[in-house]
Amino acid sequence: MSHVKINHVEKTFPGSKNTEPFTVFKDIDLQVAPGEFVSLLGPSGCGKSTLLNIVAGLDKATAGTVQVKEKTIQSPGPDRGVVFQEAALMPWMSVRENVEFALRKQHGKAESREKAEYYLKLVHLSKFMKSYPHELSGGMKQRVSIARALSMDPEVLLMDEPFGALDEQTRTMLHKEVQYIWEETNKTILFVTHNIRESILLSDRIVLMGTRPGGIRTIFDVDLPRPRDPASQGFADLEKDIMNVLEKEIEKVMREEMGDDFRNKKAGLLYSSNRNMGDHI
Repeated sequence: MSHVKINHVEKTFPGSKNTEPFTVFKDIDLQVAPGEFVSLLGPSGCGKSTLLNIVAGLDKATAGTVQVKEKTIQSPGPDRGVVFQEAALMPWMSVRENVEFALRKQHGKAESREKAEYYLKLVHLSKFMKSYPHELSGGMKQRVSIARALSMDPEVLLMDEPFGALDEQTRTMLHKEVQYIWEETNKTILFVTHNIRESILLSDRIVLMGTRPGGIRTIFDVDLPRPRDPASQGFADLEKDIMNVLEKEIEKVMREEMGDDFRNKKAGLLYSSNRNMGDHI
């Protein structure tokens, strides 16, 4: 049984007087099982965030459909929680109030507070409920954002590079947090990242998308025991397999952007598996 069905989805942006219509991706066909953690990985411009926005109902597909539990998505809804790279907290509200605010339309004051406190404890922020966003680190703000999304009890959690702006130590800590939350809640998660190691650490499957007009190039099953060890041979082998496919896609982007200045050796130095490939495209 599939929880999320992406059926032959295409996204084309209309042209203007001086430009032709621009197809970001076409014929995206993907099914995500209940409780599965799936990452979307690929070079800048392949449409990962655009696809996530279509699933969220924040953007519309040019062709094809997206379904959550057999219901076709037309607009945003409480069945899909979204966590963006920026936490987007309201600075005049406390941590608890930021989470409560999302609940007030569905629940009374007492129940909203109870749920907010429960999810803040889940992300280990119970000691900071009365703090304000300016008093928090970047990683703590993201944990508030995750608690806020989870508090709505969505069918699916959509995460768009939630750790992209964080330092490496904070990012590593939040990887552990997300794994813990996923195991505790059994949520279906669709996760956008540009970081190969991050995708291997977290995912059941990695959907590798290609350059425009983009599409799914390969799907990698991550058959490694949790918690995952980046120093293990299995981890290294999978990392290498993903890089072998990605290098070809990255070269296409570099050739398009650099033209005659493109050099294979130069392009090879621009990216490693633990760095990001681009943002929000």
